[in-house]
Parts: sequence; structure tokens; C-alpha cells
Amino acid sequence: MLALDPLNLDEMRSAVDSVLEAFLVEKSTAAADGCFPPEAIEIFRDFLGSGGKRMRPLLCLVGWHSTAESADTEKVLRIAASLEMFHAFTLIHDDVMDNSSTRRGKPTVHRAFARRYAARPDAMEFGTNAAILLGDLALAWSQELFHSAGLTPAQLAAALPVLDVMRTEVMYGQYLDLLTAKSFTTDLGHAMEIIRYKTAKYTVERPLHLGASVAGAEQATKASLGRRDPRAPPGRAPRSPGKAAGPPTSHGRSPVRCTSRR
Repeated sequence: MLALDPLNLDEMRSAVDSVLEAFLVEKSTAAADGCFPPEAIEIFRDFLGSGGKRMRPLLCLVGWHSTAESADTEKVLRIAASLEMFHAFTLIHDDVMDNSSTRRGKPTVHRAFARRYAARPDAMEFGTNAAILLGDLALAWSQELFHSAGLTPAQLAAALPVLDVMRTEVMYGQYLDLLTAKSFTTDLGHAMEIIRYKTAKYTVERPLHLGASVAGAEQATKASLGRRDPRAPPGRAPRSPGKAAGPPTSHGRSPVRCTSRR
């Protein structure tokens, strides 16, 4: 039995990283046995280990702890790790779509591939295509982590709909983002809709729901998770260490021009 302190975020983050590392070691061994080129997994391991707060896995574990009667976190840790693998897929593809050069202070995956094969005349095109494939592989691996967690039929029945909705929402949000890329908008509602589906639900709400679903939470409990306390003061998030700073539209985003009266 693997028990974690729900108040020790560093311990939970380390446990998630251990699951991911063990999984990638298995994949590296399988690649070597199959005589597959090793650089794809090497680049992916560098990307996955380059930082990140593991926010989605942590919130999945928090959602599980909100309801679970057992202290054994072995199954839900694998579910939590699958969310980080899915997040890697979204970041790799997002960087390709935005043609970003860095992520977390290091070259993006498509730039890393291009550097690895800089001698090729089509190095940049190769890097883009390879990154798309590696993102697809991360998506497949997120599925593998989820389905190898050993959930019971009842847990699967509760968790799969949440996972399906989350994946649909983030793709929908990304598409909405593409529709308004490289342009200013005064439609705050539309901008908030993009943020809601591409970031808020995917980052906070659905990971909480997923963990709670695995623990057998009732619908009322899941509905309460992720709900913002209206008494809480508005906060300002710190600047993300993800993509490099640049002009408002340099990475394909659609800033909102708005004024407010006080």
C-alpha cells in the first residue's frame, strides 16, 4: 500500500514524477529491444523533466483525498500521472501551432528535433513533423497509464466520462483560440470562453473531478469541487515560466482590449 500525506504537495509531486520516470524507463527498454531510434524518448524525457508544477496531477490527488476512504494511492497516482502525460501532449502540439522557440527556458520539442538533425536540409520541417508524432505518442501513453492503473469496472465507469469531457473541452478551447489567433478582440465573453475551456476546466475542475470520481464521490461532491468561493478576493497569478515573453500576438494569442469604469 502506498499512502501519501494529502497536505504534503512536494511528496505528492515526487510520487507522480516517480510513476512517470518508471513508465519512461519501461518505454526506453522496449524501444531498445525493438531497435527503435532512442532520441525520441530522450527528447521527451528532457521535455517532461524540464520543469512544470504538476498542477493537474496534484489536483487529481486532492480530489481523490476529498472522498477516498482508503489511504492507498497507488491506483490514483497512475491516473494523476496520465494527466501530466496528456498535458505534455497538449504543450508539444501547442508549441508547434504557435511556432514557439522555448518552453520552460529550454528549446521546444520541435526545435530540439531540428537541432538534433541540423545537418538535414529540411531540419525545421523534420522537427515539426517529429514533434507532432511525439505529441501523438504522449497522448497514447496517457491512455496507457490510465488504463493500466487497475481500476475496478465501477471506477472506470465513473472516471471515463470525466476524462472524455476534459479532452473534448481542451481541444474545443484550442480551436477557439486558433479562430481568433493574432488579432485583438473587445469580446471579453469570447476570450473568457477560450480560457474556461482551454485552461480553467482542464487545469483545475476536471482533474479534481477525475480524482473524486475514482474515489467514488457523489455528484454533489464533484459539483462542489473547483467552485470558486465568491468571497475570495481576485488574485493575480505569477508570470508563467513556460513560453518566452514577447509581443501580445507573437505566440498566436488574441489579447483582449477592454476598459472598465470605477
